[in-house]
Amino acid sequence: MSFKNKLKYASLPAHSIILLVIMTLWGCKSGENYVQPNLNLPDAFKSFSSDESDNLTRDTTNIGKVEWRMFFEDTTLLQLIDDGLSNNLYLKQIEKESEIANESFKQSKANFLPQITAVLEKREDRYSRNSSTRESVNFYGDTNSPNQWYVTRASNMAALQSSWEIDLWGKLRRLKEANLAQWEQRNAYTKAVKTDVVAEIATSYYKLLMLKEQQQVAEYNLRLNDSTLSIVKLQYRAGEVSSLAITQTESQKLISASLVPQIERELEVQKNKLNELLGEYPKESIDVQRGLGDTRLLSEVAVGVPLELIKNRPDVYAAELALVEANAQVGVSQAMRYPSLSLNAQLGYDAINLSNITNPSSLFGVFIGSLTQPIFQNRKLKTRYRISLSERDIAELAFREKVIQAVADVSNGMITIQKLEEEYELAERRLTNARKAVKESYLLFSSGYATYLEVINAQSNALESELYMVDVKMQMLVANIELYRNLGGGWN
Repeated sequence: MSFKNKLKYASLPAHSIILLVIMTLWGCKSGENYVQPNLNLPDAFKSFSSDESDNLTRDTTNIGKVEWRMFFEDTTLLQLIDDGLSNNLYLKQIEKESEIANESFKQSKANFLPQITAVLEKREDRYSRNSSTRESVNFYGDTNSPNQWYVTRASNMAALQSSWEIDLWGKLRRLKEANLAQWEQRNAYTKAVKTDVVAEIATSYYKLLMLKEQQQVAEYNLRLNDSTLSIVKLQYRAGEVSSLAITQTESQKLISASLVPQIERELEVQKNKLNELLGEYPKESIDVQRGLGDTRLLSEVAVGVPLELIKNRPDVYAAELALVEANAQVGVSQAMRYPSLSLNAQLGYDAINLSNITNPSSLFGVFIGSLTQPIFQNRKLKTRYRISLSERDIAELAFREKVIQAVADVSNGMITIQKLEEEYELAERRLTNARKAVKESYLLFSSGYATYLEVINAQSNALESELYMVDVKMQMLVANIELYRNLGGGWN
């Protein structure tokens, strides 16, 4: 066998060893890629069967995928929401936190690159005769060194230093993955806060409309009481009723009158709350001229299926991203227990005298490759790894809890709207009867066939029915807004 063939066969074990080492290192990659846990989500929300949910999804628009500009139709409200998203101070803080997370992510990407540092250094070590040091013969040349305050070492350096950690176990990759998840989580949380701001502004605005309509109802009822009191006074002068009738009618009028300042107070408080959401001081710029009237939200909508909540609803998606980050941190803490491979280099000029700093004879280079393995760290690395495992479990449980909560929120919202619609129909019928009773009692009272007590009772019932119906309508609007928020708020 020739020497060449002998060398060929002799090199096979070495190649096998290298291949084995590479395979071993690859098998030691830290952590596992994220896999979404099995959530066992139902096919449809509780209020609908699967068939009904599918039909709604095909025939109508899923609220969670509708942008808020399409969901709300009131132009005044749309402008208020625009102002709130631009000026809300809490939202601005959250956006800054997202910017910080973005910078951390950019930093994690830069970890894969070597660090390069420029060094300019001038050094002199001086001692005296009684110091336990040696003289620098090169510095003084052939001359004798002084006995006092002489130079033992001199150096003038201009160099570039480089340090590069090789991502042998995937530590830097997992760190980048964790920072990316953290950044996306902050973005999702920002969207969630925006959804909250939109919902809060809309709710506050509709409460203003409700209070305005209640104010109009109270003022109309007060005028009606004035008319009733005038008739009672005429009857008193005619001797048909006693002074007690006047006293009781005036008492009823005062009760109605007391509602006006109460509602006006709540109006001002609600205006201040809305201004706060807009990031402004209390002012008079919000002037509500109308009540709820025929205000309606987007009709004929569907809620989709529970699976869509994970991507459509920002806070649920943020909870999943927190789990992604925790999973990546497990890989980071695991890689900390493995050897670390670093390459270091230093290249430049080093001379005793500054005049020789650029002389080719002063050129130097240092190249170091180091493999360091932590051995005894007072159990710190093992503790950190086990903590990261527990933190990942906690994040998964929090994610599952958030999904269950989101499904429950939607189911609660659907049944709330359904029952409020039934309640509103009853309130309309109740109000119709109350208005009819007021009209009939007033006519009978004017003709002497009904007492003033019947009129007062009818007016009191009518006022209560009016205010109740306005309140139920307000609850319906708020329930629709909450359902819209719980489905994601249009961030699909």
